[in-house]
Amino acid sequence: MAQALPPSQSTRPPEKRYALNFLLDQRERLLLLRRSSQATLGPGLWGLPAGKIEPGESAQAAAHREMDEEIGSGHRIEPLRYLGPLRDTYYGGRFEIHLFLHRWFSGEVQLNDEHTAFAWVECGEYKQYAVMDGIDEDLALLDIWPREFLDAARIPEYLKR
Repeated sequence: MAQALPPSQSTRPPEKRYALNFLLDQRERLLLLRRSSQATLGPGLWGLPAGKIEPGESAQAAAHREMDEEIGSGHRIEPLRYLGPLRDTYYGGRFEIHLFLHRWFSGEVQLNDEHTAFAWVECGEYKQYAVMDGIDEDLALLDIWPREFLDAARIPEYLKR
C-alpha cells in the first residue's frame, strides 16, 4: 500500500533542513529524548536524536552525526526506512525534513547537554509522553505503530483519508 505524503506547502526554499532519527529496539520500543529547557524548538518536550543539516552535508551524514552528538557513538544499528525530503506541516512548510528509521541492536545511550533524559517507549506508553509537534505525523508516515497508539489530534488530515 502506498503511504500518503504531506502536501507541499511552499514553493520557497526551506529555511532549514533537518534529519530525524527514529530508533526502534528489538522489542519495537522507540527511543525518545527529553529536550533541555533551553532548546529552541520544543524545550522540555520529548523528541528524537535529530538536528540541522549543515550546508554541503547530506541528510544521511547529518543523521549519523546527530546520533553521535546526541546519544554517543558505537551503536550497532541497521537502516530500515528513509522518507524525504518532506516539508513540515506544523511550521508552515518552512523546514525540509528527512526521516530515518533504524533498528537498534546494541550500544549505550550517552546524552549530551541538549537532553536531560531518555526513554525506550512502548507503543502503549507513547501517549504518556509530551512530544514535540510533528512526531505523531512522522510516526504515521513511517508506519511504525498502529494509529490507535498515536494522538489522533496531532495527525494531519491528509493522513486520515
